[in-house]
Amino acid sequence: MRFQTNRRRFLTGLTATALTSPLATAQRQDWGEIAPYFKPPEEWRDKLGKHRSPLRFNDGSKVKTATDWAKRRNEILKDWHELLGQWPALITKPQIQVLQEKRRENFRQLKIRFKWTPVEFTTGYLLTPDGQGKRPAVVTVFYEPETAVGLGKNPHRDFALQLARQGFVTLSIGSTETTNNRTYSTYYPSIEKATVQPLSMLGCAAANAWHVLANQPKVDAQRIGIVGHSYGGKWAMFASCLYDKFAAAAWSDPGIVFDTRPSVNYWEPWYLGYHPKPWRKRGVPKADNPARGLYPHLLKTDRDLHELHALMAPRPFLVSGGSEDGPHRWEALNHSIAINNLIGVKNRVAMTNRPDHSPNLESNSVIYKFFNYFLKNK
Repeated sequence: MRFQTNRRRFLTGLTATALTSPLATAQRQDWGEIAPYFKPPEEWRDKLGKHRSPLRFNDGSKVKTATDWAKRRNEILKDWHELLGQWPALITKPQIQVLQEKRRENFRQLKIRFKWTPVEFTTGYLLTPDGQGKRPAVVTVFYEPETAVGLGKNPHRDFALQLARQGFVTLSIGSTETTNNRTYSTYYPSIEKATVQPLSMLGCAAANAWHVLANQPKVDAQRIGIVGHSYGGKWAMFASCLYDKFAAAAWSDPGIVFDTRPSVNYWEPWYLGYHPKPWRKRGVPKADNPARGLYPHLLKTDRDLHELHALMAPRPFLVSGGSEDGPHRWEALNHSIAINNLIGVKNRVAMTNRPDHSPNLESNSVIYKFFNYFLKNK
């Protein structure tokens, strides 16, 4: 009896310590600040729009159980890889060349070069905070890698720098060469004869960047996320949906589903409308300048990107919405909530909203707290 009483006191003491530890306190604080964004406004709650439900198999039968969902998830992933083009084998043991080393604030910055596709090298910045032990990490993606480490001109896009300041290992990558020549994206095996839609190939490149981080001695490979804004938001969305080793993701105003808004331009040849050159004139598709490649086929067959979002379950993701992703996007996100409900998890789908496309201090603060809660505080 005395043993049982002492054991209960010991376990109670452990629980009390856990609940009052600095880690637990930080976790509660982070959750308290991000929790409201996991609940759709009443106006959009349970509304699914015109999107085809991912909870139906291709033969029309309904997904009823978590086991069913595992099968359906495989079906969706297979369908989309067939549509987008199969990725080449990932580079799981990357060779990294250090081009430059610099001390900044509380972290070390390395400018590195590595292979991000079987036929292309890229340069990026690896930021490693001081301290011991394994850390969470985040890949940041944009037009070029300098902006995310605070070396660019546009404010509030320095995700890698801000997360490194908070103790994350970060890897900033970007499509510098194709941004400069205005072809954007990355093309495999070549821009003349690409066999993978360029936006999907960017996802493949980010998956290879995941392996760069996973091979770092200070990185916990189970806690690697990804974030990007606009072009980078599309990139981060495709990478995290198609590659399930990303533990969490934040997508800043990419246009999360197809739309005719000029900036939600998945029809462009560097996204999902690839076709051999000469390319169609840039801009919204019209009768005299129609979309080409895969994009019109996706519309014709009633496919949309909420099917990709579904692949995230049960991994958490945050849409940092602006002018392209307003509150009405909950119609698409509610499909992912329904999947998470089916498999028995809650609070995995969130969205913030701001009036402008550009991120700001407030919207970015939620992104950082989101990663802190789901990656750092585990």
